[in-house]
Amino acid sequence: MLLHSIAILTYHKFPKEDWRIEEFTPHSVQLAAGETVTMKLAERGTQLSNKFWVREIRKLNDNGHQTSILTTNFQAPMPTLAASLFARWSQENFFRYMKEHFGLDRLIEFGTEPIPDAISVVNPQWRTLDSRIRSKAGQRHRLAAQFGSLTLSGDPAEPELQGFQQRQGRLRDEIEILNVEIDSLKQQRKATLHHIPVNSLPEGERFTRLRTERKHFIDTIKMIAYRAETSMASLLREHLARPDDARSLLRQIFETEADLTPDLTANTLTIRLHHLTHAAHDRAIELLLAEINATQTIFPGTCLTLIFKLGSD
Repeated sequence: MLLHSIAILTYHKFPKEDWRIEEFTPHSVQLAAGETVTMKLAERGTQLSNKFWVREIRKLNDNGHQTSILTTNFQAPMPTLAASLFARWSQENFFRYMKEHFGLDRLIEFGTEPIPDAISVVNPQWRTLDSRIRSKAGQRHRLAAQFGSLTLSGDPAEPELQGFQQRQGRLRDEIEILNVEIDSLKQQRKATLHHIPVNSLPEGERFTRLRTERKHFIDTIKMIAYRAETSMASLLREHLARPDDARSLLRQIFETEADLTPDLTANTLTIRLHHLTHAAHDRAIELLLAEINATQTIFPGTCLTLIFKLGSD
């Protein structure tokens, strides 16, 4: 991948001993949303078990914990790499946001296709056993907590002592029963394949997927649209009393009507937005439009410069 100028950036799940505190220095880091924070960062070269050298960057948290990052990017500065990895939550935000506010998949494709037989999926039997083990382990944890919370008074009477011993014995028996059940389930899970080919699934549990040709194309459009909206939200936050309102305000603009006025003589296309319900939002939108207009963007396929305005002439 180095030959193709592709770098890797990932968390180091099993770093070695902590680095000396003196190695960490404060750096100004601009996050994906535009916010600037101060992080204490340090860097070393690290050789992996396969003798491959990478950069290791660590962030010192306020509680003393050191978060380790590995990368093969030997050119970007530490703050840029730290911001990139610590913004990985934006991927999860993207999927959640697109599911809530964009239903394009339902509009572009209704057809399905079978999943290739060679693809492996989680074995339903393994998943069921794993779920039962987790459930039993949760029950055991709660019983162990009850067992540990049992106490006696400073000078217990005989009835209190007997009741205490009975409760202890009952809880111990229940915990032991769960231990036996969990061990048995773990043995069954160990003997069960974790992944199996699709064609090995029972007939009633087989599934299909949406046809992928159009979906790949539309997914690309959605990611471009989301990135554009994120950039606009970053600009809009600077002009709002409540920065968290930026995306909801943008969605309100996207959903409202607008007047399109082409001027072929001046080579312009004016997009006139209608006023919003709050004057404060109008002022913020006007400042955003001014920044967008400064880009002198040309409408694709024409020579018309886009001009955004708010309200009537």
